[in-house]
Amino acid sequence: MQTLSLTLPRLAPTQRIRAPKKNIPQTLAERTHILQFIRNYVAEFNPVPPLPLDELKVHADAVLENLKCDPVYRDYIGVLLNNEIWRETVASVPFERRLLLLPKCLRVESKCPAPFDEFGLLCKQCGLCSIQDLQAEAERLGYAVLVAEGSAIVMSLIQTGKIEAIVGVSCISVLERAFPYMEAAAVPGVAVPLLQDDCIDTTVDLDWVWDYIHLTSDDKTRRLDLAALRDEVDFWFTPPSLDLTMGSCEGETEKIARQWLARAGKRWRPFLAISAFQALRETPNKPLPDDIRKIAVAVECFHKASLIHDDIEDNDSTRYGEKTLHEEHGVAIALNVGDFLIGEGYRLISACRISAEQRAEMLRVAAEGQRELCRGQGAELCWARKPAPLKSIEVLDIFRKKTAPAFEVALRLGALYSGTDQHDEVSDVLKTYSEALGIAYQIRDDLNDLGSAGETNDIQAMRPSVLLAIAHERSSGSEKEILESLWRRSPREGFSTGQIEALYKKLEADDRARTLLETYKEETVRCLRDLENPNLKGLLRRVVGKIFNDTEIKGWCKEFEQKNSAARVSEESPVPA
Repeated sequence: MQTLSLTLPRLAPTQRIRAPKKNIPQTLAERTHILQFIRNYVAEFNPVPPLPLDELKVHADAVLENLKCDPVYRDYIGVLLNNEIWRETVASVPFERRLLLLPKCLRVESKCPAPFDEFGLLCKQCGLCSIQDLQAEAERLGYAVLVAEGSAIVMSLIQTGKIEAIVGVSCISVLERAFPYMEAAAVPGVAVPLLQDDCIDTTVDLDWVWDYIHLTSDDKTRRLDLAALRDEVDFWFTPPSLDLTMGSCEGETEKIARQWLARAGKRWRPFLAISAFQALRETPNKPLPDDIRKIAVAVECFHKASLIHDDIEDNDSTRYGEKTLHEEHGVAIALNVGDFLIGEGYRLISACRISAEQRAEMLRVAAEGQRELCRGQGAELCWARKPAPLKSIEVLDIFRKKTAPAFEVALRLGALYSGTDQHDEVSDVLKTYSEALGIAYQIRDDLNDLGSAGETNDIQAMRPSVLLAIAHERSSGSEKEILESLWRRSPREGFSTGQIEALYKKLEADDRARTLLETYKEETVRCLRDLENPNLKGLLRRVVGKIFNDTEIKGWCKEFEQKNSAARVSEESPVPA
């Protein structure tokens, strides 16, 4: 294999992620769903801060009723409502007149070397928890930062007149006690509740904390509805919309290609292109120009062509729950359709009404991305000729080469189409962002493939996966021999997917993969810190949350409450002797 150019980011916090308390929704998808509903609710009813506690509870009850949630979530919903009511006010306060209040229980208590003084924890920047990154970034922006509990210190700072807004992280019980002080002082504040209330090795939705820390009125994209933007991108791939963008369809090959483009897919790459364009254009709230559709469809043409070729190379028979194109039409036709889509991508870019310089650079960026993607796929194909165990960092490097180029092409095409003169300044950041995003995306896919509900089965297909690499690195004896046989594509007779997944669990390969996932998600946010453009910084940070938290929840909250209630009954039932 080629020499690795991958550098592992600083690892995410090492403490095991524990389940939230019962007064907080169990999954990030549930919490994100509630937050989005609350944002829509506040936009519709526009309650004016500061709200007395009694009035806030009335709004919380209204949200509970609309969502059909368990009433135990009332206080949690109240906190999120208060955040959204104050959100725009906090955005208008300069960073240097804000306080970031972090709890000491975010640290790994058993290993934390930091001492305390009268103002709280004195972080030693050891990297064991998220306090270091949050404090460093907030102070870089101009915040005052305290890692401490208690309202007395906060009130004394407010009374100096130098603090005009607070961003806080705390357990719900502390937030309840602090609310009267905030209300009395009419100090705008937003807070992210901790996911546990036991004051030791706690966790928090870090994406939300980063979002609130960077909240600023300079970011003109902060009010953009990313869900609506995503829906609009999806609409562009309906057959009538594709015909409008690409022109009339001629011949069977083009018909098959259009049908393939319109098939199911997450459309994240065209969404990234639109996001970069929206962030860098002068008027992000104006309607999208027609030509940006051509860029979005071109990006998806490149991606869908790569999927056709990958499925042939990997001998996969299903995609999106249906037959792959070569299974449906034969290898020869599928190859030709894939090649046709690559040509369509370049045709659509060249048809955009842009300057000659923009067009040349966009075509160059697309061609470089195509070459890099083929290198990544080629590395895996060459491995398959002489399969042998890969280290986890080698698998991550394949992920980087196979997935990151498509993300980078999408972002850079959107940036170039915006016509901004900042493109050269942000290209390096977009590259780093794309690499971290691409690796995180592939790790997430590996984790999603586990179990009977997985989308594909890397074990059965004997493809390189980060889970297999981690498990092999951690195993010994007969277990290592079993995993090595999988790497060499000669599994022992009678092996089953379930047995291998059980081995992953035993060796905690899945836990390690989740830590790596969080590491690379954090890297996507961390690499944005040097961006000067607040629109691009803010939107790309929110895009990370959108990609990794965009889980469809059907029948929510009722369905989830039934599941959680059953789990609680099971937990609370006595264990038979």
